[in-house]
Amino acid sequence: MKASSYWFLTSFAYFAPRGKAVDDVKTLQGLLPICAGCKKIRDDKGYWNTIESYISEHTDAEFTHGLCPDCITRLYPGYANSKKQG
Repeated sequence: MKASSYWFLTSFAYFAPRGKAVDDVKTLQGLLPICAGCKKIRDDKGYWNTIESYISEHTDAEFTHGLCPDCITRLYPGYANSKKQG
């Protein structure tokens, strides 16, 4: 375990209720085979999954979606331009 990881876990355990710290820390480890184009992740069976579904299945994380400024401009140029002028 890296020193910074150890510090985080011990610090978190100090402030969290006993037993909760270990329950809340869940990590993915190792190399994840990810497509450079679409960002899908290949699972152990060879199937390609969206990053959201893969992480949701292997952790307790949940996702919400939005659009960053670059994607708003690319996908909705008229809207992005009207916001810049307004």
